Formats: sequence, C-alpha cells, structure tokens
Amino acid sequence: MTPDSRIYVAGHRGMVGSAIVRRLESLGYHNIVTRTHAMLDLTDQSAVDRFFESESIEYVFLAAAKVGGIAANAASPADFMYQNMMLEMNVIHAAWKSGVKKLLFLGSSCIYPRLAPQPMTESCLLTSSLEPTNEAYALAKISGLKYCEYLNRQYNTDFISVMPTNLYGPNDNYHPENSHVLPALIRRFHEAKISGAPSVTCWGDGSPLREFLYVDDLADLCVFLMNNYSGNETVNAGTGKELTIKALTELVAEIIGYEGEILWDRTRPNGSPRKLLDISKSSAMGWTAATDLRTGIALAYDDFLKTQNSFRGQSSE
Repeated sequence: MTPDSRIYVAGHRGMVGSAIVRRLESLGYHNIVTRTHAMLDLTDQSAVDRFFESESIEYVFLAAAKVGGIAANAASPADFMYQNMMLEMNVIHAAWKSGVKKLLFLGSSCIYPRLAPQPMTESCLLTSSLEPTNEAYALAKISGLKYCEYLNRQYNTDFISVMPTNLYGPNDNYHPENSHVLPALIRRFHEAKISGAPSVTCWGDGSPLREFLYVDDLADLCVFLMNNYSGNETVNAGTGKELTIKALTELVAEIIGYEGEILWDRTRPNGSPRKLLDISKSSAMGWTAATDLRTGIALAYDDFLKTQNSFRGQSSE
C-alpha cells in the first residue's frame, strides 16, 4: 500500500475497524474509504457490487461482523450465521470482481476445534468438532477464510486472512448481556463498585484459560500483514500468553477498584476449556504485540468511562 492507495475499511465503526482506521491514519494513509450501515448494507449483494464498481477500491480490510459473547451466540445462532456469511461473501466476491489488489479478512480464534492441541496452530483448522456455544459464528468465519483461499487458488487473487484471539480495547461493546467476557467484566465490576454491591457473580467456574489481545495491537498486525504477507493459510494474532477466567476477573476487579466478593454460577457454561494461539508464524515475520494485559485493561476501562460519560451527556440534552 502507498499513502495514496484507496483503502476500504469495512466495519470502521466497530472495535477492530476503528482501530485499523486509527493505525492507517497514524502511518500517513489518507485515502481511506468508509461507509456506515445506513449508507451501505453489506448483506445486500447488489448494493455492495455497486459500491465496489463506483469507488475504485484497491485494498480492503474486512472487519465488519456481527459479534457477541456466549449468551448472544446461544440466543441467535441463525442470525450470527446468516449475517456474517452474507456480508463477508458479498464483500469478498465484489472485491474479486472489481479487481481489488489485496484483501485482508478478519476472523476469530473460535474457528479452531474445541479440543484442538494447545497452543493452536493454523494447521489444526477443521481437524475436529467446534465449540457448540459459538459454532454458527465459527462456521461463517471458516467459510470466509476458505473463500479467500479458493479465490487465490482459482483466480490468483491476493486475499489473506488473520485469526485474532479474544480482543478488547477502545470502542468495545459493553452491553450487559451481549458483550464478550472482558468488556462484560469491566462493566459489571464498575457498576458493582458504584452501587456498593457486596458481591459479583460470574458465569461458570473460572477455570477456562483465555488469551487476550489489545485491539490496537491487532490493527498494527493487520497493516503489517497487508504490506508484508501473502499466502493461503491464515495467520494467528495473539500474545502467546494466557490466564484463567478467575485470574482475569480478579485482575479486572483490582484495576477498577472493586473490593467485594467474586462468586461463580456453575450452572452457566464455561465455553471452550482453553484457547491459546500458536503465534510462531507472526513472530517469525518479526511482529510482537506491544501492550501487556494490565496496561490494556486500564486503557479499556478509561475508554469505558469516557463512553459512559458521553452517553450520559447525550441523554441529558
């Protein structure tokens, strides 16, 4: 990519897309194309085709997706599968038809088998069954990854994919029911601190192991890969470090300043027992995540407070 390249960031209002825009702008890319959902419905194939035909897009970061935690995935698996399949297929297909030079597809580590050998390498894809609690989302993401691979093989495109571990950071979703574990914990402990609640109850038993990547680090990797990597196999994005959900909750509580008791509802699902990515491929290319978890959570909490204050200000007008 050059500073003048026309770069389309799909999903620029989301956590990942907005981080990619920030990273591109910081590096001097100034011809960034974005569209809100109201302006362009990515599940509408005709609309997506017209957009690519008229905009002369050269590079695409496909970060748009319908995302959510265990509860959201369990409640709406059909919606997660349909919306993600439609939008990613439309964008990838239109990018191929219009002659886009390169596309980067954003997936998720949930594409890997539930009981894959740890840490999970890119080659373990489709070797055994998926985690049932997010199977629909995983199947959609696998389809996007594979479509990029098949286009490369059949039409010699340069479409790549990256599979990040659990993400967090600025512009995250802090919905009390539909968010992922880390932003959900930030909100829950903040509200418990403000209300003086004596305890906070978390799902499961706290034993699952998880890895977390600060979203601005992912954005840095995405731009790096767009400029330095081509290949059919995806690239894992992570830190190579993990901790239990129990340790995570205690760290979040400490950073936020909540001093009450942490309880566990063992009738709720744990999800996958362990999800650690093998990051040897990105490491061999010279890339390493820069933000440690404690620093990242503090930055995310600061973003959450700004988000809450902004919301209160808007609602009071």
